Amino acid sequence: MPQQDRAYATRESILQAAAEEFDRLGYERTSLTAVLARAGLTKGAFYFHFASKEAVAVALIERQSDLWARMRETWQARGVDPLSALHGMFAESADRMAADVVLRAGVRLNADREIGYPGVPSTHVGWEKLIAGYVAEAAERGDLREGVDPEAVARTLCGAALGARLISSATTACADFPARIREVLAHVLPCVASSSWKLSGSQNAVDGADVP
Repeated sequence: MPQQDRAYATRESILQAAAEEFDRLGYERTSLTAVLARAGLTKGAFYFHFASKEAVAVALIERQSDLWARMRETWQARGVDPLSALHGMFAESADRMAADVVLRAGVRLNADREIGYPGVPSTHVGWEKLIAGYVAEAAERGDLREGVDPEAVARTLCGAALGARLISSATTACADFPARIREVLAHVLPCVASSSWKLSGSQNAVDGADVP
């Protein structure tokens, strides 16, 4: 294996091992010793790639942030109506989190950091604004019931998604998170959408591709 490929594989094994520990125990209770044991690596190999446990956590947070940005771009490029895009992004997010511990750990680390350090930029607030924008676009298209407040819909969906994630994480390691999110969508969207709105477009993560 070329040196560059070997270095990449080692870095990925560190992220994978750390993600499994962070997802299981959280940041504070995860030890570097446990990460190294899970990855089967020495401290020297670890410090070649990361300066600290905190640096690994930052890398995982950045990875989940980058994925969400790409996912939004993908759904925007599909050209489906705003409510269908919103449904698709929520469902895809849940599918990916259930399947990918690296992503799941990044989400947990980011959420725990926001709770533990008041005043830092809130991802949840950013998601509320994004969702409110989609719902407002739906209203402009006539796809929303009269009098529905886009910001209230955004708060409801974000709150329900956060609660579903916390419960699913604690009870099934997020295995039932996709089903829980689809239940939320099935109850909320019909209550806010106009009677003429229909879910459109493929709701797969990527047409013809598997969720990683």
